[in-house]
Amino acid sequence: MRDEISPEIFAKLADLAAFRFNPEEAEYLRMELNQQLKAIRQLETLALDVDIPLAPHGVTYTAESRPPLRPDVWVPCENPEEILNQAPQVEGGYLIVPDIPHRELD
Repeated sequence: MRDEISPEIFAKLADLAAFRFNPEEAEYLRMELNQQLKAIRQLETLALDVDIPLAPHGVTYTAESRPPLRPDVWVPCENPEEILNQAPQVEGGYLIVPDIPHRELD
């Protein structure tokens, strides 16, 4: 298979994404990604009529058939204390979440 994701490339991608996999998980995911790439390459071989409009959602929406946008309406929570009481850490009415570890990219 051309352009296969090698173990080295997968390891680099996993490292950049800060994922940690054991060797069995890494190999399984790498093989699954390669199967997805293979399926994409098979789809690329299909001959399509140039007049067929793009349908990124799987459904072609024309201006006439496109559903109208919903209004953006703010609805306050009736009992925010109930939600905040379930959180492990709260400060000033806000949920405190752990920092996501990151580093500068090369």
